[in-house]
Amino acid sequence: MSEMAQNPWIAALFALFAWWFSTGLILVVVARADRRRNAESAHLRMTLFTLPLLALGWFGFVETMGATDLASIYGAFLSALLIWGWFELAFLCGVLTGPNRRPCPPGAPEWERFLRAWGTIAYSEMALIATMIAVAALGAGAPNGVGVWTFGLLFAARISAKLNLYLGVRQVNEAFLPQPMRHLPSHFRSAPMNPLFPLSVTALTLATAYWLHQIAGAAPEAPMAAGYALLAALTALALVEHWAMILPVADAKLWSWLSPDLTASERAASAASAPARERAAAPQSLFETLNNNSDQWRGSPPSPGSRSDTRREMTHGL
Repeated sequence: MSEMAQNPWIAALFALFAWWFSTGLILVVVARADRRRNAESAHLRMTLFTLPLLALGWFGFVETMGATDLASIYGAFLSALLIWGWFELAFLCGVLTGPNRRPCPPGAPEWERFLRAWGTIAYSEMALIATMIAVAALGAGAPNGVGVWTFGLLFAARISAKLNLYLGVRQVNEAFLPQPMRHLPSHFRSAPMNPLFPLSVTALTLATAYWLHQIAGAAPEAPMAAGYALLAALTALALVEHWAMILPVADAKLWSWLSPDLTASERAASAASAPARERAAAPQSLFETLNNNSDQWRGSPPSPGSRSDTRREMTHGL
């Protein structure tokens, strides 16, 4: 069994499955919380309920970074995924996001769109930056760097993806956005290409090639060959996800069977009505939001009859 797990092809397939399964599991958990009568409370409970998984990830990361046996290589990879996965869950649940929970009004100046976009993710990004610093500090000079590199790759790919979405891409997948994050796409720009995209895919391609080179140079019996394969597969996945922003690839189908309640027609109806709802709910300027709608920036529930009630009308589920 250990010989099979040491095979780089098996390790790459394991990384693919771990990415697909963990992503699908997060989507299912968030979708179920989204369908509760009190969705906001359900999202908070789910985030708190999964805190032991975050603790388990940190424990596994610390325990495995000092060893380079095969079990520690896989353990470091999974531990980093657990840490990352909890932050993704907290973000999608709307628990760890940012002070801005309102859509961006159409035609907003670039500076205002940037401030609003940063406001939607500020707390999450700062928490991830702090975690990245902690992971790098703890893992500096450790024999097993798979955990550090795994988290670092996920972090870099996220930053790159967010910047590309902000600058403009052709494809923005809104099918699985939960209720707390339905305002996000209003801050993105639709464009065939942006200046950052070629740099992003080039960097990810070179990184994938580097890990493949490391696999080729490693001894066949070395456990780190599997570690390099895990990292190569993860980097290649990030590269594919970037290309999916530009090419007409229906990547949402990878997890569509996990949410049978959200049919294609429901998604189309939600997407068609979203712009009108965003325009109706959006304030006129950033200063109006700060002065007159400060309760929304703090994330407090909107008052009955306010324009913010349109958020409640959005389709529940992923």
